[in-house]
Amino acid sequence: MEEIIKQFPNLTDNQVQQFQKLEALYHDWNAKINVISRKDIDELYTKHVLHSLAIAKVQPFEPGTFVLDVGTGGGFPGIPLAILFPETRFFLIDVIAKKIKVVQAVADALELKNVKAEQLRAENVKGDFDFIVSRAVTNMPDFYSWVKDKIKKQNKHELKNGILYLKGGDLTEELAAFPKATEYNISNFFSDEFFETKKVVHLPLKFKA
Repeated sequence: MEEIIKQFPNLTDNQVQQFQKLEALYHDWNAKINVISRKDIDELYTKHVLHSLAIAKVQPFEPGTFVLDVGTGGGFPGIPLAILFPETRFFLIDVIAKKIKVVQAVADALELKNVKAEQLRAENVKGDFDFIVSRAVTNMPDFYSWVKDKIKKQNKHELKNGILYLKGGDLTEELAAFPKATEYNISNFFSDEFFETKKVVHLPLKFKA
């Protein structure tokens, strides 16, 4: 938690409280519905919250942005990003109903008015988004095929509208078909050794009418 405050020094008191509440909320829900591996729950702030917020280091979201989180699981990266960017709307989806139940409960407990959660496959999502975020839910070619036609036409960020993807390891082969993809090493932002091989991948997508 100290690292989050250090990395994001402009948090309001309310945002700090929301981040602090995550630990008790996820411990409580994880005991009922396993959404985070038992070994990771004790490192929630590093392996889940801070990891999610790496996206914000690559591209902070402007007010009015609309973000889709595909395969959100227990709410990552969507919930931490929604706390950080209260004026950005987040649509969190997962195919597993019990995970969405946890996400909705966490969002309600934190009074996050900018979060909507639904059990839904990515292919069935209607609407256009500024960015589509995810955390290692599948390989990039498959992910791209799910979301390629869900991007807004109007750009309002430094990075072009598209995918912001949290992934680890050597991605050379996986990204071979995507020459416009850019990898950002999370270790450039956060010093914990957990992030040594972790990356944010940005893949710009063209609007398709």
